[in-house]
Amino acid sequence: MMNARTVLTAAVGVLAAAVLAGCASTSNHATLVSLAALDTPTPVLPRSPGEPTVRCNDPTASLRPGAQLPVPGAMPAGSFMRTIERRGSLIAGVDQNTLLFAYLNPFTGGIQGFEIDLLRQIAKAIFGDPGRIEFKAITTAERLPYVQEGRVDIVADAMTVNCYRIRKVDFSTVYYDAGQRLLVPRNSHAHGIADLAGKRVCVTKTGTAKKYLDAYAAEHRRRHPIPDAVSQRTDCLVALQLGEVAAIASDDAILLGFAKQDPYTKIVGPRFTNEPYGMAISKRHPDFVRFVNGVLAGVRADGVWTSLYRKWLGSVAPTRSPPHARYRD
Repeated sequence: MMNARTVLTAAVGVLAAAVLAGCASTSNHATLVSLAALDTPTPVLPRSPGEPTVRCNDPTASLRPGAQLPVPGAMPAGSFMRTIERRGSLIAGVDQNTLLFAYLNPFTGGIQGFEIDLLRQIAKAIFGDPGRIEFKAITTAERLPYVQEGRVDIVADAMTVNCYRIRKVDFSTVYYDAGQRLLVPRNSHAHGIADLAGKRVCVTKTGTAKKYLDAYAAEHRRRHPIPDAVSQRTDCLVALQLGEVAAIASDDAILLGFAKQDPYTKIVGPRFTNEPYGMAISKRHPDFVRFVNGVLAGVRADGVWTSLYRKWLGSVAPTRSPPHARYRD
């Protein structure tokens, strides 16, 4: 006989589809309560054992945009924006499994979410048409190489700006401030990392949560969680539903979607890292970095960022203002 969790796991695709369609009838009160600590001050991410030390003054400081954006449809000659314009579409690397931020709607066949709508603002600034964009679904591990190899023009995929990554790619200014927290079954008594000693905690292989847990294990050699690393974020949700792990450690932005998909889970504990999200762009195209920063400055100033935040996250996350832009020149 199957128990409730087994039935839930078997029906996860159906449940996700119902949520995407706005048909779920479960109250989100428990989720809202569990998110009360979202704005807890966060410590700096520790270095993992064996990881090279990489220092920088402020990884979130990006290139300053020009005084005024060029007119849509008339990008400057010789600019990377002109290259995109001539091609006819912006190519963006995104996730397709992060509910609320970037996910494939099974009813429309399109990818949608907060990050997707921000990317459409960039396409609109280039072409005058937010629909002139091609989305490429990528994995967490593919984010940096796809940018470096020129397979996409830009990546917006819950990607933390840090000193290690800015050696490989450039980033836009921060468009969302996230932080690492835990997702556990609703009947779990865990309230934080210290309560999971000796238990398996799911993380993605190349994500910052794994680096944190590795560092935590080095510091607490006898009592620490055991990282269970997977390739895809959604693999963690399935592992939790199957009882293979006791918790998921990930950005609270990602956990918001998981908690919405599975009403038998809850987000617990204060943030234990800071995860500022930026859009990754090749170092070969500083002009495009400045252009994107100009678009982001516009959506902060004219209320579009706030409108999109309310549209996608207003029902499950505390009200907040857009992150302040920081520039290095």
